[in-house]
Amino acid sequence: MNVKIIFLGPPGVGKGTQAKEAAAANGVPHISTGDILRAEVDARSDLGTQAKSYMDKGELVPDGLVVEMVAHRLAQPDCSHGYLLDGFPRTMAQAAALEAKLAERGETIDRVLYFSAPDEVLIRRLSGRRTCPNCKAGFHVETMPPKTEGVCDHCGAELIQRADDEPATIKNRLEVYTARTAELIDHYENAGNLTEIDSTGTVDAIADAASEALKT
Repeated sequence: MNVKIIFLGPPGVGKGTQAKEAAAANGVPHISTGDILRAEVDARSDLGTQAKSYMDKGELVPDGLVVEMVAHRLAQPDCSHGYLLDGFPRTMAQAAALEAKLAERGETIDRVLYFSAPDEVLIRRLSGRRTCPNCKAGFHVETMPPKTEGVCDHCGAELIQRADDEPATIKNRLEVYTARTAELIDHYENAGNLTEIDSTGTVDAIADAASEALKT
């Protein structure tokens, strides 16, 4: 199958899990900007060296550089029969730059899936996460609780809640995400290639909805 897909969605919506499964089911590479950044930096490429100069200073890698790295990744042989972009583009500026790069090769994005859920659902999912500071094991107070409350199953250390998983921080992250992507969602909806996926159900139900959307 030659299909070019974008998966979008706020933190906690389960997009990453669905992206990996959908990419495997469609026989295309699963691509995230995080993976690309790490690969370029590890390879010490020109793009990676430029990106590292920003990362080392704790600064965001500029949109133009991120788009160049994504375009470079999409030009690799394993993407010749399609790909699934996970969480990219994040802004309208990135989307416009990506589309310009694809147009140079006569390519367009076939389908954009937007995974959505109410903020209260996302806050509950993210704020319920607990992490072991010792062995880094992950748990969730509702969906994957430890055998003993507050204690790691593996090493017995006291579990913690990361600062970015506290409700107030999550609420702010969601507000920032919505502000940055509202225009992007409208853009793909107007282009006629956006499908919204209700992500409040089970993992299997969400996967079924995503699979059905990609059939079209």
